[in-house]
Amino acid sequence: MNSISEAIASSGFKTIDFVILVCYLILLVSLGLFLSRNKNGKEKSANDYFLAGNTLTWWAVGASLIAANISAEQFIGMSGTGFRDGIAIAAYEVMAAITLVVIGKFLLPVMLDRKIFTIPQFLRERYNDGVGLAFSILWLFLYVFVNLTSVAWLGALAIEQILGLQGLAVSIFGFEVSIRMLIILFLFIIAGVYSIYGGLASVAWTDVMQVTFLVGGGLITAYVALKEMGTILGTDALGALGQVYKDMTTGAHAQDVHFHLVIQESHNQSAFANVPGIAAVVGGVWLTNLGYWGFNQYIIQKGLAAKNVDEAKKGLIFAGFLKILIPFIVVLPGICAYYIMENPDTFASMNLAGKINVADDAYPWLIRNFTPTGIKGLSFAALTAAIISSLASMFNSTSTLFTMDIYKKYINKGASDKQLVNTGRIVAVSALVIALIAVKPLLGGLDQAFQYIQEYSGFIYPGIITVFGLGLLWKRASSLAAVWSAIITIPLGILFKVLLPDVAFQFRAGYIFIILVSFFIIVSLIDKNFIHCERPEQRDQKQMMKWAKILGCTGVVMIIAAAIVTLLGAMNPGADPDSNIIAYLNDIGFQAFFFFGVLVGCNAVWLYSNSRDTVRDPKALPIDLKLFSTTRGYTWGALGIAVITAALYILLW
Repeated sequence: MNSISEAIASSGFKTIDFVILVCYLILLVSLGLFLSRNKNGKEKSANDYFLAGNTLTWWAVGASLIAANISAEQFIGMSGTGFRDGIAIAAYEVMAAITLVVIGKFLLPVMLDRKIFTIPQFLRERYNDGVGLAFSILWLFLYVFVNLTSVAWLGALAIEQILGLQGLAVSIFGFEVSIRMLIILFLFIIAGVYSIYGGLASVAWTDVMQVTFLVGGGLITAYVALKEMGTILGTDALGALGQVYKDMTTGAHAQDVHFHLVIQESHNQSAFANVPGIAAVVGGVWLTNLGYWGFNQYIIQKGLAAKNVDEAKKGLIFAGFLKILIPFIVVLPGICAYYIMENPDTFASMNLAGKINVADDAYPWLIRNFTPTGIKGLSFAALTAAIISSLASMFNSTSTLFTMDIYKKYINKGASDKQLVNTGRIVAVSALVIALIAVKPLLGGLDQAFQYIQEYSGFIYPGIITVFGLGLLWKRASSLAAVWSAIITIPLGILFKVLLPDVAFQFRAGYIFIILVSFFIIVSLIDKNFIHCERPEQRDQKQMMKWAKILGCTGVVMIIAAAIVTLLGAMNPGADPDSNIIAYLNDIGFQAFFFFGVLVGCNAVWLYSNSRDTVRDPKALPIDLKLFSTTRGYTWGALGIAVITAALYILLW
């Protein structure tokens, strides 16, 4: 215990920092328990527990989406990638904002119209029980063995690093227990206390407070770090940022990629492998973002719990604006840490404690060394908020998936609301215990956890996008195509990983999507299990045909352009990317337009088919084009996100 006390004392944390943290945790748990109470003595219904009684307003939806999303994966993993590779990793955040606009307009309205509890429930209704059950089991395994474990492990790693507790352990009843495992247990208990008892309402409404802490605390951390650097550099925080930008983009660092959103392969091959040029704009990042934001239960559940479609749409726009802030909260600190490491003589007078042994140490090291007393506690509370809010959402969604898709469907079809709520709580506790047991054997030794998680998520997202997306939008999408696409998704991912180990995973995911969507469309068209139907109204037919032509032509042009650039590049392999336009386009990954052309063009298939075909799958959803209409406010919000995104890419290309 003496060594623990000494480590904390040397970490720079003072009593006031811990007071701030403890006050925050008390406030969080108290608020969560207050919100979870049964109002007027009425027992919670299943809808109350799993979908907050469909009471969430737009600001609660948006805040909860971001709080569930931002965790140690971003604070630690993305900051670590920013340290090593630079701001290009922010493409995931910036493009996520655009993705939220697409989901708010085209996907979420259909799900809300169907009154869906869970994503596998949609698969059951759209295809068959087998497809729904398969994806229920898949998501449960992912939540328990990947999401819960990785968020808790990375969070504990960060806390351990910030407090200087690495490698320490305590003796409990004669057993040596590492500090890291005790921190994980602590995080699980705090997240579980209110989320397991109160359900989604407690999670979502406390997330409003949590997102304030994590965004505010994160921005303050970045500002203070720049201000402290500015003191050494003889300027203010903004001046320090300008100095860092100038030094990292000129002279000996003219080809440094740290301040470029689009990376050239010839400038940094390892960074390009993680964020491959414009593929981070028009490539496999769309698979990751659409799969994560559109079809991930613990994320989209917040949208499904909205008061109505308009509130849900506004919530997604609000979340989109918040996402654009994230690079300044998590990526910029990583770049600052890299700059300091690159200029040790300049910052020698600061007597910095600890080292950055692996990239993911960057953010904890920055907090430990740069944030002053009081602000340390606030930054620590922000990081803790990010971890706990994500864990709480995962507990709730895990219980929702098992209870509604397995227990109610296969074990107790006549279960009452009380039985469903109690089962959900038992499942959440079980998930907590299993994740606690599995976390250490599954994780450890990762240099850049964010990239690791993104790559292996990419194994399943091509299949998820194909099965879910076409199932939502195309009346000919068949159960046979869905089953076989689900079966071959992961084997294809493994095969491409083995055959093309040196190809950036975003390109591999794009190639797999092209194969899967082609396979899905062909199988659906030759499947004889269909029924006859009427064509849509003449007005809807014209609308669908117009967009089919626009999207079809756009997709074909993209594919042809990618083919021409790739072919011309192969004919002149020695050309200098800095002086030859074709070589430059290949150097920034122009071949990503093969994938984007197919992604855009396949929309022409379902639009044309929905307009002209007189047959449909027996379980096809009736699509009302009115569902896709949006308010003027939504349009202006979407335009604002698009303008900010374009400006960022123009400034940091």
